[in-house]
Amino acid sequence: MEQLLSDKTISEQAALFAALADPTRLKLLQILLYESPPGCRCVNNLCHLLGVSQPAISQHLRVLKAAGLVTGERRGFRIHYIIDPEGLKRCQETISSVLQVTENSEAYSCSKDCFSAKV
Repeated sequence: MEQLLSDKTISEQAALFAALADPTRLKLLQILLYESPPGCRCVNNLCHLLGVSQPAISQHLRVLKAAGLVTGERRGFRIHYIIDPEGLKRCQETISSVLQVTENSEAYSCSKDCFSAKV
């Protein structure tokens, strides 16, 4: 079977899915997307909302930032985090492309490539 995507592309997709695979990171994204009032939140505020330690929240935010989903903005002594709209759009496009079923998917059907096996 021909290589569908480069190893680099697969690695980037896997990193995105890994960033989204953690429940705390998903909660952080939901807070930044949907909580009222929307917008920037500092690490201390996020710690309070989730009941998670500051080092843990900082590490989760680092992963989300590396995935391009959030950005940090310094305000005085604190960094406030906000959703990166372009990063979110790229994330949605990546997820859609990975999970998309196309007409060519029949070309990779198991029945076409498998041999009858005697058990």
